[in-house]
Amino acid sequence: MAKSKAGAQLTIRTASLKDIKGIIKLVEKAYPTMETYKTSEVRGQISNFPEGQFVVESEGDIVGYAASFIINEKRALTPHSWMEITGGGYGSQHNPKGDWLYGTDVCVDPTRRRLRIGERLYDARKALCESYELKGIMFGGRMPGWNKRKKKYPDQLDYIAAVRDKKVIDSVVNFQLRQGFEPVQIIPNYLPEDPASGGNAVLMRWYNPYMPEMRETVHSETAQKSVVRVATVQLQMRRVESFEDFMSSVEFFVDSVSAYKTDFVVFPELFTLPLLALADHRLSARESIEKLTEYTPIFIEEMRKLAVGYNINIIGGSHPTQTDDGDIQNIAYVFLRDGSVHAQEKIHPTPNERRHWNIKGGDEVSTIDTDCGPIGVLICYDSEFPELARRMADEGARILFVPFCTDNRQGYMRVRYCAQARAIENQCYVVMSGNVGNLPGVENMDINYAESCIITPCDFPFARDGVAALCTENVETVAMANLDLTDLDWARAEGTVRNLRDRRFDLYQTTWAKGVDG
Repeated sequence: MAKSKAGAQLTIRTASLKDIKGIIKLVEKAYPTMETYKTSEVRGQISNFPEGQFVVESEGDIVGYAASFIINEKRALTPHSWMEITGGGYGSQHNPKGDWLYGTDVCVDPTRRRLRIGERLYDARKALCESYELKGIMFGGRMPGWNKRKKKYPDQLDYIAAVRDKKVIDSVVNFQLRQGFEPVQIIPNYLPEDPASGGNAVLMRWYNPYMPEMRETVHSETAQKSVVRVATVQLQMRRVESFEDFMSSVEFFVDSVSAYKTDFVVFPELFTLPLLALADHRLSARESIEKLTEYTPIFIEEMRKLAVGYNINIIGGSHPTQTDDGDIQNIAYVFLRDGSVHAQEKIHPTPNERRHWNIKGGDEVSTIDTDCGPIGVLICYDSEFPELARRMADEGARILFVPFCTDNRQGYMRVRYCAQARAIENQCYVVMSGNVGNLPGVENMDINYAESCIITPCDFPFARDGVAALCTENVETVAMANLDLTDLDWARAEGTVRNLRDRRFDLYQTTWAKGVDG
């Protein structure tokens, strides 16, 4: 039986009073030349609007903090200083009847800057804004690069325009622009303690794209995205010179799709097999799979780092792993961007896997909780057994990932047709990822065929043919799509067919063996 593995995690949550000391310590570390918060001020921020204060925690330390409150539009657009708008730093200007979220502060541990903590905090604010059905977010943003260029750009609006046009680099302003914020106006005398910005600030604004729609209000700690962006990698099997060479290829794709702010990326089944090319002599099929299990610890750790570093959830295809009882299983590892690692065993090894590689089947089927809601993973052949997908759908999974590895079109079509059936019968999305190309010298993995795709139910809100995105067959490429989870809600409640709701429990049901069903 395979066990889930976990490393150091990044956890984002709403702040509590017990976090005050950690928040103050963080602010002192991040802004050593500026006056830090008083305990009473942070207490006021949390007490006035608990849902609007976020912390990022790592190994017991507070490494990120974002403070915010609700305000009406007229007040936000009226000239103001930081002290005035925040009620002296206490967040006492919070107006529950307001229509905009106002950002008081964002603070990140300077030793943890490569973990995209700031981006995570901005995303949390956006989710909060959407859940409260506010018009958007505003805040007074720093311009720390202006002081060095004030002779050339005496008008700070001209300076902001130069940054936006990529004539000038300002790390803070550039970051805000990348998060989708637009400059509105200069706020004079906003923060006199900030000489780098001339004591002024630029009012930044982000519009809530879901404002016209009525969304169910949820608590900020459990708010989930309505639209999830997914990517599937159709990977070319190729000879690699080292483990580092292999990981460099993987990182290329992770880097590429993360630039589009993708929430999930999935790699193919057994995509680590090119590592067998590193053997100094040709191995038999069983020797090959046993050799590959030696890479499991380093593979897990390096993939976990990619998920955290690029702020993306990675379904790491599958990788052969030797379990505690000595069996070898085909396991899909899921690396979440909070640093946690989860495992889903392949339940049904193919006859080929059992015969050539002595692969054993797993015995645990469950969804994996993510920041976008529960997901499920079905490794190739498992997608051809409807019971597994139905269990995951019943547990709340709205997206199923199917990493696969097939050697010809016949095998591919079996997986494809079954994946489409799973999408229809469970009214969910299915994301497929397969290998292409040849891998000479590796037993039982010579040739590959794939036409990876992102599949939807077949009903009016979705693609006409039930395919949201499709890769060109047998070509290394990537496909991406935005998946709207609210469309699934509509389909399940009001769709042309309602497969989940219309099941006849008076006639049939699936019963799981004791110990499997918890």
